[in-house]
Parts: sequence; structure tokens; C-alpha cells
Amino acid sequence: MKRSMATLCLSGELDARLEAIARAEFGGVEIFVDDLDGSALTAREVGERCRDLGLAVVALQPFRDADGLPAPAHRQKLEAARRQFETLATLGGDFLLLCSNTREDASEAPDDIAATLHDFATLAAEHGMRIGYEALAWGRHVCDYREAWQLVRQVDHPALSIVLDSYHILARDLELKTLATIPAESIGLVQLADATVRPVPDDQKALQSISRHRRAFPGDGELNVEAFLAALDRTGYRGTVSLEVFSDILSVMPTGISALQGKDALETALANRG
Repeated sequence: MKRSMATLCLSGELDARLEAIARAEFGGVEIFVDDLDGSALTAREVGERCRDLGLAVVALQPFRDADGLPAPAHRQKLEAARRQFETLATLGGDFLLLCSNTREDASEAPDDIAATLHDFATLAAEHGMRIGYEALAWGRHVCDYREAWQLVRQVDHPALSIVLDSYHILARDLELKTLATIPAESIGLVQLADATVRPVPDDQKALQSISRHRRAFPGDGELNVEAFLAALDRTGYRGTVSLEVFSDILSVMPTGISALQGKDALETALANRG
């Protein structure tokens, strides 16, 4: 499997994060939109820096609160997605991560959600891009990877795949048998994280708070990441596994040390899967 780390895992300026990720021998990087927006570097400069360091831009993320919106808001989100695809092209990537909606005006009807996802996938294909759909544990109507998978199957578009995040799945204590049946070619990206405390599965506020502040590298927390990886292995997936760890601790740790710790944790987790 290809190894990647999200820029949000590390402290410091974006350029320093990219260098640390490359020095830790990751082959890819997820660019967090907030990190890009807060950087003194332009998207073109970030893309050039990634290429110089030998880092593939595996994703730009997240694209928030987009699915299932009413028509006027949906049109605005399509235009926002178009701009994100332009940014992705400048970065040298082709994958935009779209996470499930948290807005009150989002429709709960699967057909409405699927229709909007189809529009995003169509737009992505027009730009030579791809969309990955991720169920947030605190999503308003889609908070379970099995629901996200049903929607991806319903849309049935070659530019749309599912994103599987171990935190969102394990923190809600969801069964993994379904995960093991997802075809590898339908999985666009896998994100890996542990958590220093075990959340109450149905407490959405706690799920979000722990996700934003108390994630951990795999093996450094309370979640059964090994079981998640074992189920993933049964899909035949051999794509990118990316560390996505929001952590108040990592945000103040030296950038290079955190990247190396992440590398060691990921290598150990992949070696122990199954």
C-alpha cells in the first residue's frame, strides 16, 4: 500500500510540513484546505514543492457541506467545487474529498443526496478529476460508512468513490463485515487514525470534539485499528493509506519528530493487520 500523511497532522508552516513528510519517506500528502489557505505559498508553489520533494498530492480536503442541498445552494457549491478542481490541477492532484453534510437545510432523502453527488462526479469528470465521499461520524443524515457506500453504488459514476476513515467508523463502533465486501476499485482513499479516548458512539458532539482534538497515530489510542485494517485487507485494496490525525498534542510537537512518529506508527499498523 502507498503511504501518505495529511498536512493537518503536523505543526509549523506548510513548507516545513511538506519537507518533514518527505523526509519521513511518505510518498504522498493530503493537502488540508485550511493549511493551504493559511500558507504564504501559492497553490502553484505548493505543487512545485511537492514535486521537488517527490510527494504525490493524493487529495485536497475537505469539501464541506455539499451533498443534498436545495437547488440555489447546490449551484453555489458546484461553482465552489469548480474552483477547487482548478486548485487541484494547479497542485498537481486529481482527487477532492467531499464529506457528508452537517447543515440543517440538507435533504435526508437518499435520492436527493445521490442526485447532488452525481452532479459533483459529473463536474469532476469534466475536469479530469475524481470525487471521494466520506461519511462524517456527526453527519446530519449520512454518518455511517454503509450509508455512504449505498449512495456511491446508487450514483454509479466512475468519478465517484468512497473514502474510508478509521476514526469515523471505529468511533461509532460500526460493524466491519460490510467494509470487507466493498470492491477495492470503489475505494478512493483510506484515512487512518486512532483516538486517545473511546467516544460514546451516539454522542455526536463528543465524536466531533474528540475527532478535532484527540485523535492519535494508529496504535497510540483506544480504537481497534487492527480490525479495521484486517477488514480493509479483505477488500483487496492496495491504494493509498493516509494518516489523518487532528491532535492538540501534535500541533505543538516539533514537525520532524511528529512525521517520523507517524511513519513508525503506520508501518507497525500495516505490518500487524490481520
